[in-house]
Amino acid sequence: MSTPAPSATEGASLPADIAARLKRDEHGLFAAIIQQYDTRDVLMLGWMNDEALRRTLTEGRVTFWSRSRQEYWRKGDTSGHYQYVKSVSIDCDGDALLIEADQVGAACHTGTTTCFHAGGALPAATGVRPE
Repeated sequence: MSTPAPSATEGASLPADIAARLKRDEHGLFAAIIQQYDTRDVLMLGWMNDEALRRTLTEGRVTFWSRSRQEYWRKGDTSGHYQYVKSVSIDCDGDALLIEADQVGAACHTGTTTCFHAGGALPAATGVRPE
Protein backbone atom coordinates (compact mmCIF):
# COMPACT_ATOMS: atom_id res chain seq x y z
CA MET A 1 0.00 0.00 0.00
CA SER A 2 1.42 3.39 -0.96
CA THR A 3 2.09 6.18 1.47
CA PRO A 4 -0.33 9.09 1.11
CA ALA A 5 1.05 12.18 -0.59
CA PRO A 6 2.25 14.84 1.85
CA SER A 7 -0.21 17.57 2.66
CA ALA A 8 0.01 21.25 1.82
CA THR A 9 1.24 21.95 5.35
CA GLU A 10 4.85 21.62 4.16
CA GLY A 11 6.26 25.15 3.94
CA ALA A 12 3.81 27.81 2.84
CA SER A 13 0.25 26.72 2.16
CA LEU A 14 -1.77 26.85 -1.01
CA PRO A 15 -4.14 29.84 -0.72
CA ALA A 16 -7.38 28.74 0.97
CA ASP A 17 -9.62 29.98 -1.87
CA ILE A 18 -7.74 27.80 -4.37
CA ALA A 19 -7.52 24.79 -2.05
CA ALA A 20 -11.28 24.95 -1.45
CA ARG A 21 -11.98 24.62 -5.19
CA LEU A 22 -9.96 21.40 -5.62
CA LYS A 23 -11.46 17.91 -5.55
CA ARG A 24 -8.85 15.34 -4.68
CA ASP A 25 -8.79 11.56 -4.97
CA GLU A 26 -8.37 9.29 -1.94
CA HIS A 27 -4.61 10.02 -2.00
CA GLY A 28 -5.06 13.81 -2.07
CA LEU A 29 -4.17 14.02 -5.77
CA PHE A 30 -5.69 15.64 -8.85
CA ALA A 31 -4.78 15.45 -12.54
CA ALA A 32 -2.72 18.11 -14.28
CA ILE A 33 -2.80 18.16 -18.08
CA ILE A 34 0.21 19.89 -19.60
CA GLN A 35 -0.24 21.66 -22.94
CA GLN A 36 2.35 23.49 -25.03
CA TYR A 37 1.21 27.11 -24.83
CA ASP A 38 1.88 28.13 -28.45
CA THR A 39 1.18 24.98 -30.51
CA ARG A 40 -1.62 23.72 -28.22
CA ASP A 41 -0.12 20.18 -28.34
CA VAL A 42 -1.15 18.09 -25.33
CA LEU A 43 2.17 17.00 -23.85
CA MET A 44 1.42 14.85 -20.83
CA LEU A 45 -0.68 14.20 -17.76
CA GLY A 46 0.82 14.29 -14.29
CA TRP A 47 -0.47 14.21 -10.73
CA MET A 48 -0.34 16.98 -8.18
CA ASN A 49 -1.28 17.56 -4.59
CA ASP A 50 -1.73 20.95 -2.91
CA GLU A 51 2.00 21.42 -2.33
CA ALA A 52 2.93 20.55 -5.92
CA LEU A 53 0.38 23.09 -7.15
CA ARG A 54 1.63 25.72 -4.71
CA ARG A 55 5.17 25.23 -6.01
CA THR A 56 3.97 25.36 -9.62
CA LEU A 57 2.03 28.59 -9.02
CA THR A 58 4.84 30.33 -7.16
CA GLU A 59 8.02 29.08 -8.87
CA GLY A 60 7.09 29.29 -12.56
CA ARG A 61 8.12 25.68 -13.21
CA VAL A 62 5.81 22.64 -13.19
CA THR A 63 6.12 20.38 -10.13
CA PHE A 64 4.37 17.01 -9.82
CA TRP A 65 3.85 14.38 -7.13
CA SER A 66 5.38 11.08 -8.28
CA ARG A 67 3.05 8.26 -7.34
CA SER A 68 5.73 5.64 -8.02
CA ARG A 69 8.59 7.35 -6.18
CA GLN A 70 6.38 9.01 -3.52
CA GLU A 71 8.20 12.33 -3.88
CA TYR A 72 7.95 15.69 -5.60
CA TRP A 73 9.61 16.10 -8.96
CA ARG A 74 10.07 19.28 -10.87
CA LYS A 75 10.07 18.66 -14.58
CA GLY A 76 13.56 19.11 -15.98
CA ASP A 77 15.65 18.89 -12.81
CA THR A 78 17.17 15.55 -13.86
CA SER A 79 16.34 15.43 -17.59
CA GLY A 80 17.02 19.03 -18.60
CA HIS A 81 13.59 19.03 -20.29
CA TYR A 82 11.97 21.92 -18.45
CA GLN A 83 8.37 23.11 -18.34
CA TYR A 84 8.00 26.85 -17.79
CA VAL A 85 4.51 27.85 -16.64
CA LYS A 86 2.54 30.25 -18.85
CA SER A 87 -0.93 29.81 -17.29
CA VAL A 88 -2.86 27.50 -14.95
CA SER A 89 -6.63 26.88 -15.17
CA ILE A 90 -8.92 24.72 -13.08
CA ASP A 91 -11.82 22.82 -14.66
CA CYS A 92 -15.45 23.38 -13.69
CA ASP A 93 -15.49 20.36 -11.33
CA GLY A 94 -12.21 21.23 -9.61
CA ASP A 95 -10.71 17.80 -10.26
CA ALA A 96 -8.28 18.66 -13.05
CA LEU A 97 -5.92 21.44 -14.06
CA LEU A 98 -4.81 22.61 -17.48
CA ILE A 99 -1.30 23.99 -17.36
CA GLU A 100 -0.05 25.80 -20.41
CA ALA A 101 3.71 25.63 -20.42
CA ASP A 102 6.73 26.28 -22.59
CA GLN A 103 8.32 22.84 -22.93
CA VAL A 104 12.08 22.71 -23.45
CA GLY A 105 13.07 19.34 -24.92
CA ALA A 106 10.96 16.19 -24.75
CA ALA A 107 7.95 16.06 -22.43
CA CYS A 108 7.89 12.26 -22.33
CA HIS A 109 10.43 10.10 -20.51
CA THR A 110 10.70 8.07 -23.75
CA GLY A 111 12.27 11.10 -25.44
CA THR A 112 9.27 12.09 -27.55
CA THR A 113 7.69 15.53 -27.66
CA THR A 114 4.43 14.29 -26.17
CA CYS A 115 3.60 11.22 -24.09
CA PHE A 116 0.76 10.50 -26.47
CA HIS A 117 3.10 9.71 -29.39
CA ALA A 118 4.76 6.86 -27.52
CA GLY A 119 1.45 5.33 -26.44
CA GLY A 120 0.01 5.48 -29.93
CA ALA A 121 -3.49 5.77 -31.31
CA LEU A 122 -6.21 3.31 -30.36
CA PRO A 123 -8.74 1.99 -32.87
CA ALA A 124 -11.79 4.20 -32.43
CA ALA A 125 -14.92 4.78 -34.45
CA THR A 126 -15.03 8.27 -35.88
CA GLY A 127 -18.11 10.19 -34.89
CA VAL A 128 -20.03 12.43 -37.25
CA ARG A 129 -21.89 15.49 -36.05
CA PRO A 130 -25.58 15.38 -36.96
CA GLU A 131 -26.76 18.07 -39.32
